[in-house]
Order: sequence, then C-alpha cells, then structure tokens
Amino acid sequence: MQQLTQEISIKAQGRRIYDITPQVLNWANQLGYNTGLLTLYIQHTSASLMINENYDADVLVDMEAFFNRLVPDGDNLFIHTVEGPDDMPAHVRSALTQTSLSIPILDGKVALGQWQGIFLYEHRHMPATRRIILHALGD
Repeated sequence: MQQLTQEISIKAQGRRIYDITPQVLNWANQLGYNTGLLTLYIQHTSASLMINENYDADVLVDMEAFFNRLVPDGDNLFIHTVEGPDDMPAHVRSALTQTSLSIPILDGKVALGQWQGIFLYEHRHMPATRRIILHALGD
C-alpha cells in the first residue's frame, strides 16, 4: 500500500461552480494504482467540493439558483458580515455542502459514474485562489 499527496490551486473568479475533474483525473491517472482511495480536501471555509452531473450545464445553473434562494446574500439573520454581505452566506453554503470527497480507484481508474464530475464550489463573489489537497492510498 502506498500513499501520495498533491496540492492543486484553483483561481476562482467569484461565485461559481468550477469543474476540476480534468486536474484531479490527470493526477490520479499518473499514480498507476489498480485499486485504492482518492480523497480531496479543500482548505477553506467559504468554498466547498461536490460531485454532480457534468453532462448538462443547466444542473450547475440550477444548483446556484437553489443556493441563492436557500442562503441569500445580505440576509438580516446573519450578524457575521466582516467581509461583506456574502461572508456568512458563504460559510453556510460551505457547511451545507462538503469540504472533502472520497472516491474509489477501481481497475486503475477513478470510479466516477458516467455523468459525474468533480467541482469546486466558490461561495464568495470576490476572486480567490483555493487550495485542494489530493491524497491517494492504493496499490
């Protein structure tokens, strides 16, 4: 059993869902593992990770529309607004989604489903560089 790690940086240009599948698969495919586990972890409290459909881009548009309704910017419910009206909503969005993902490696491939992709979900409006740690365990 062998372990390897890698950090990838994504330059997010504001609130949006970014497809990071190519960067993740590129690294994972170079490992040469037949079986194992790939873990992704984002080191931020106002961005998250998710696996979702990558076939129809409308899914990502609808996800953002849902979160805009669920956790609107500037909601007077929130008192934490140090960095602006999207500050606390970004933290809530992060808590409702995921900071880490685990995906099996089977028969030498990351075992994503046919229509699945891996995404960084940036919850802030301002640009930010987001760090994601990739960790693979396998043989």
